[in-house]
Amino acid sequence: MISRLAEGPLHTLFGTFRELLYDDGHQESIALVMGQVEQGQDVFCRVHSQCLAAHVFNSLDCDCREQMALAQSLIAHHGRGLIIWLNQEGRGHGHLALMRSRALQAQGWSQTEAYQRLGYAADARDYTRAAEILQDLRVRSVRLLTNSPQKVQNLQAAGIHISSTHPLTVDPGTNERLRRRYAEKIQQGHRIPPEYT
Repeated sequence: MISRLAEGPLHTLFGTFRELLYDDGHQESIALVMGQVEQGQDVFCRVHSQCLAAHVFNSLDCDCREQMALAQSLIAHHGRGLIIWLNQEGRGHGHLALMRSRALQAQGWSQTEAYQRLGYAADARDYTRAAEILQDLRVRSVRLLTNSPQKVQNLQAAGIHISSTHPLTVDPGTNERLRRRYAEKIQQGHRIPPEYT
Protein backbone atom coordinates (compact mmCIF):
# COMPACT_ATOMS: atom_id res chain seq x y z
CA MET A 1 0.00 0.00 0.00
CA ILE A 2 1.29 3.42 -0.93
CA SER A 3 1.80 6.20 1.62
CA ARG A 4 2.33 9.93 1.20
CA LEU A 5 5.68 11.05 2.65
CA ALA A 6 6.04 14.74 1.79
CA GLU A 7 4.72 17.54 -0.37
CA GLY A 8 5.72 21.02 -1.44
CA PRO A 9 5.84 23.41 -4.40
CA LEU A 10 7.79 22.60 -7.56
CA HIS A 11 8.51 25.55 -9.85
CA THR A 12 8.74 24.47 -13.49
CA LEU A 13 8.92 26.07 -16.93
CA PHE A 14 5.16 25.50 -17.11
CA GLY A 15 4.20 26.97 -13.75
CA THR A 16 4.15 25.84 -10.15
CA PHE A 17 2.95 22.35 -9.35
CA ARG A 18 2.37 20.78 -5.96
CA GLU A 19 4.82 17.86 -5.70
CA LEU A 20 3.73 14.90 -3.61
CA LEU A 21 6.18 12.10 -2.80
CA TYR A 22 4.79 8.61 -2.23
CA ASP A 23 6.41 5.33 -1.19
CA ASP A 24 5.11 1.75 -1.21
CA GLY A 25 8.00 0.28 0.78
CA HIS A 26 9.95 -0.61 -2.38
CA GLN A 27 9.82 2.37 -4.72
CA GLU A 28 9.06 6.06 -4.63
CA SER A 29 6.51 7.67 -6.93
CA ILE A 30 5.69 11.33 -7.48
CA ALA A 31 2.50 13.20 -8.26
CA LEU A 32 2.71 16.71 -9.73
CA VAL A 33 -0.61 18.43 -9.10
CA MET A 34 -1.92 21.73 -10.41
CA GLY A 35 -5.20 23.18 -9.27
CA GLN A 36 -7.96 21.44 -7.34
CA VAL A 37 -8.07 17.75 -8.27
CA GLU A 38 -9.55 16.30 -5.08
CA GLN A 39 -13.07 15.01 -5.82
CA GLY A 40 -12.50 16.19 -9.38
CA GLN A 41 -14.08 14.73 -12.47
CA ASP A 42 -12.51 14.68 -15.95
CA VAL A 43 -9.15 15.70 -14.50
CA PHE A 44 -6.30 15.76 -17.01
CA CYS A 45 -3.88 13.04 -15.92
CA ARG A 46 -0.60 11.78 -17.33
CA VAL A 47 0.83 8.53 -15.95
CA HIS A 48 4.48 8.66 -16.95
CA SER A 49 7.18 6.02 -16.46
CA GLN A 50 10.79 6.93 -15.84
CA CYS A 51 13.02 7.19 -18.91
CA LEU A 52 16.57 8.01 -17.89
CA ALA A 53 17.85 8.10 -21.46
CA ALA A 54 15.33 10.71 -22.58
CA HIS A 55 14.91 12.84 -19.47
CA VAL A 56 18.57 13.01 -18.46
CA PHE A 57 20.54 12.28 -21.63
CA ASN A 58 18.15 13.66 -24.32
CA SER A 59 17.89 10.37 -26.21
CA LEU A 60 16.43 10.42 -29.72
CA ASP A 61 15.06 6.87 -29.39
CA CYS A 62 11.73 7.90 -27.84
CA ASP A 63 9.45 10.85 -27.14
CA CYS A 64 9.31 10.55 -23.33
CA ARG A 65 10.88 13.96 -22.66
CA GLU A 66 8.58 15.69 -25.12
CA GLN A 67 5.50 13.91 -23.79
CA MET A 68 6.28 15.12 -20.27
CA ALA A 69 6.60 18.70 -21.53
CA LEU A 70 3.35 18.41 -23.50
CA ALA A 71 1.51 17.07 -20.47
CA GLN A 72 2.80 19.86 -18.22
CA SER A 73 1.93 22.49 -20.82
CA LEU A 74 -1.59 21.16 -21.35
CA ILE A 75 -2.29 20.94 -17.63
CA ALA A 76 -0.93 24.47 -17.08
CA HIS A 77 -3.10 25.78 -19.94
CA HIS A 78 -6.22 24.32 -18.33
CA GLY A 79 -5.12 25.20 -14.80
CA ARG A 80 -5.89 21.76 -13.38
CA GLY A 81 -4.47 18.27 -13.65
CA LEU A 82 -1.79 15.93 -12.46
CA ILE A 83 1.17 13.90 -13.62
CA ILE A 84 2.07 10.66 -11.88
CA TRP A 85 5.71 9.66 -12.30
CA LEU A 86 6.50 5.99 -11.77
CA ASN A 87 9.96 4.51 -11.28
CA GLN A 88 9.72 1.74 -13.88
CA GLU A 89 12.46 2.18 -16.42
CA GLY A 90 12.69 0.01 -19.52
CA ARG A 91 9.01 -0.93 -19.63
CA GLY A 92 9.33 -2.14 -16.07
CA HIS A 93 12.51 -4.20 -16.60
CA GLY A 94 15.12 -1.59 -15.65
CA HIS A 95 17.80 0.30 -17.53
CA LEU A 96 19.98 -2.77 -18.08
CA ALA A 97 17.22 -4.44 -20.12
CA LEU A 98 16.77 -1.26 -22.12
CA MET A 99 20.49 -1.10 -22.90
CA ARG A 100 20.63 -4.78 -23.88
CA SER A 101 17.64 -4.34 -26.18
CA ARG A 102 19.42 -1.68 -28.22
CA ALA A 103 21.81 -4.17 -29.82
CA LEU A 104 18.87 -6.17 -31.18
CA GLN A 105 17.05 -3.02 -32.25
CA ALA A 106 20.15 -2.05 -34.25
CA GLN A 107 19.71 -5.36 -36.10
CA GLY A 108 16.18 -4.36 -37.10
CA TRP A 109 14.08 -5.85 -34.31
CA SER A 110 11.40 -3.67 -32.75
CA GLN A 111 11.72 -2.78 -29.08
CA THR A 112 8.98 -5.25 -28.21
CA GLU A 113 10.65 -8.04 -30.20
CA ALA A 114 14.03 -7.19 -28.66
CA TYR A 115 12.68 -7.52 -25.12
CA GLN A 116 11.01 -10.81 -25.94
CA ARG A 117 14.13 -12.24 -27.60
CA LEU A 118 16.07 -11.36 -24.44
CA GLY A 119 13.57 -13.29 -22.34
CA TYR A 120 11.64 -10.32 -20.98
CA ALA A 121 7.92 -9.64 -21.21
CA ALA A 122 7.01 -7.17 -23.93
CA ASP A 123 5.86 -4.77 -21.21
CA ALA A 124 6.11 -5.33 -17.45
CA ARG A 125 4.91 -1.93 -16.28
CA ASP A 126 2.53 -1.95 -13.33
CA TYR A 127 0.05 0.87 -12.74
CA THR A 128 -1.11 -0.17 -9.27
CA ARG A 129 0.81 2.69 -7.62
CA ALA A 130 -0.74 5.21 -10.02
CA ALA A 131 -4.20 3.93 -9.15
CA GLU A 132 -3.44 4.18 -5.43
CA ILE A 133 -2.20 7.77 -5.83
CA LEU A 134 -5.38 8.73 -7.68
CA GLN A 135 -7.40 7.11 -4.91
CA ASP A 136 -5.39 8.96 -2.25
CA LEU A 137 -6.14 12.23 -4.05
CA ARG A 138 -9.81 11.21 -4.32
CA VAL A 139 -9.89 11.90 -8.06
CA ARG A 140 -13.24 10.69 -9.34
CA SER A 141 -12.44 10.44 -13.07
CA VAL A 142 -9.58 11.36 -15.40
CA ARG A 143 -8.98 12.46 -18.94
CA LEU A 144 -5.94 10.29 -19.50
CA LEU A 145 -3.10 11.83 -21.52
CA THR A 146 -1.85 8.83 -23.46
CA ASN A 147 -1.58 7.18 -26.86
CA SER A 148 -1.59 3.69 -25.34
CA PRO A 149 -4.71 1.50 -25.22
CA GLN A 150 -2.86 -0.92 -22.91
CA LYS A 151 -2.33 1.79 -20.30
CA VAL A 152 -6.03 2.61 -20.44
CA GLN A 153 -6.96 -1.05 -19.92
CA ASN A 154 -4.49 -1.51 -17.07
CA LEU A 155 -5.69 1.57 -15.19
CA GLN A 156 -9.33 0.64 -15.68
CA ALA A 157 -8.57 -2.84 -14.34
CA ALA A 158 -7.06 -1.13 -11.27
CA GLY A 159 -10.36 0.66 -10.66
CA ILE A 160 -9.70 4.05 -12.25
CA HIS A 161 -12.59 5.70 -14.08
CA ILE A 162 -11.29 7.10 -17.38
CA SER A 163 -13.82 9.45 -18.90
CA SER A 164 -11.78 10.08 -22.06
CA THR A 165 -8.28 9.93 -23.50
CA HIS A 166 -6.20 12.67 -25.04
CA PRO A 167 -3.22 11.65 -27.22
CA LEU A 168 0.22 13.17 -26.75
CA THR A 169 2.04 13.00 -30.06
CA VAL A 170 5.30 14.61 -31.12
CA ASP A 171 6.07 15.32 -34.76
CA PRO A 172 9.29 13.32 -35.28
CA GLY A 173 10.51 15.64 -38.04
CA THR A 174 13.85 14.25 -39.24
CA ASN A 175 14.18 11.81 -36.33
CA GLU A 176 14.00 8.48 -38.17
CA ARG A 177 14.52 6.53 -34.94
CA LEU A 178 11.32 7.99 -33.52
CA ARG A 179 9.49 7.35 -36.80
CA ARG A 180 10.39 3.66 -36.56
CA ARG A 181 9.24 3.58 -32.94
CA TYR A 182 5.94 5.17 -33.93
CA ALA A 183 5.43 2.58 -36.68
CA GLU A 184 5.77 -0.16 -34.06
CA LYS A 185 3.40 1.62 -31.69
CA ILE A 186 0.74 2.01 -34.39
CA GLN A 187 0.83 -1.78 -34.89
CA GLN A 188 0.16 -2.10 -31.15
CA GLY A 189 -2.91 0.13 -31.43
CA HIS A 190 -1.46 3.42 -30.23
CA ARG A 191 -3.22 6.58 -31.39
CA ILE A 192 -0.48 8.16 -33.52
CA PRO A 193 -1.14 10.00 -36.79
CA PRO A 194 0.02 7.72 -39.64
CA GLU A 195 1.87 10.62 -41.27
CA TYR A 196 4.31 10.50 -38.34
CA THR A 197 5.71 7.13 -39.49
